[in-house]
Amino acid sequence: MTDIYQIPIETQDGTQITLNSYQNKVLLIVNTATGCGLTPQYEGLQQLYDKYQAHGLEILDFPCNQFMNQAPGTDTEINQFCQLNYQTSFPRFKKIAVNGKEASPLFVYLKEQQSDPLLGKAIKWNFTKFLVDRDGQVVNRFSPQTEPEKIEESIKELLGL
Repeated sequence: MTDIYQIPIETQDGTQITLNSYQNKVLLIVNTATGCGLTPQYEGLQQLYDKYQAHGLEILDFPCNQFMNQAPGTDTEINQFCQLNYQTSFPRFKKIAVNGKEASPLFVYLKEQQSDPLLGKAIKWNFTKFLVDRDGQVVNRFSPQTEPEKIEESIKELLGL
């Protein structure tokens, strides 16, 4: 079994890293888009981050343009949009694909660990959320329509609060 902390990802500037620096944290990993009807979920994500980051929560934002081109622009433009409109401060990574041959190895792994009851492994839309415990186990997958505040109890449980 692959260790989630060893999967390569890219920072916004294209630097290859792994999730190694996030060991022993509770992770909420989300594929996002700036031009989607669900984009206002950034506000709820930031509220969760503000409340629980000091307790060990990290929200990892992976913009994705695969769904009706709803994440246009460069990585810098996406970051500026999120900071200006939603005051986000959680880590945002390089734009990725979540489905198909070009899918990010991280999302391939996440989908293998938690499939969707209706879609199987495919990601349905922007703002699909994966919750990872402090041991690196993918413990839940939430649909795009699941508001961030509806995940709060699950996060608190994993944080031991």
